[in-house]
Amino acid sequence: MKVAIIMGSDSDWPIVEPAAQLLAEFAITTDVIVASAHRTPDKVHIFASEARAKGIEVIIAAAGAAAHLGGVIAAYTTLPVIGIPINSTSLNGLDSLLSIVQMPSGIPVATMAINGAKNAGIFAVQILSGKHEQLIEKLADYRKKMADEVEAKDIKLAKMITNK
Repeated sequence: MKVAIIMGSDSDWPIVEPAAQLLAEFAITTDVIVASAHRTPDKVHIFASEARAKGIEVIIAAAGAAAHLGGVIAAYTTLPVIGIPINSTSLNGLDSLLSIVQMPSGIPVATMAINGAKNAGIFAVQILSGKHEQLIEKLADYRKKMADEVEAKDIKLAKMITNK
């Protein structure tokens, strides 16, 4: 199982890193690449065209501003592409969100929330679980863990409130 995370700039890494961390929790190999749809279009084309042959099953593409990276990649591959709009301009990521979500019919890019890297990682795992059944139980365990954490916070808060 392999997912590629590609971002337009290394400055996007702090925002994108939660996706890589989540994929590591699920024992999914991750390739991380910096390439720009505008500044290194040939690199993006080669990456997207060769991704399947390199064993990549899902691509997560993070970009800010015009955010064309995910769409350009989707144009060159039939692999699922997940877009993460990055808040990198005075428009607070709205420009990136609209750029990714408004893909033309026939070339989809699944779009996460602005800076929504963790959900991109979870969505990649969900996509992979269709082929790799061992991920189904791991996803169920992950959701149970999240629910348990919420319940623990509820209990902690209730104790704080009643002790006042």
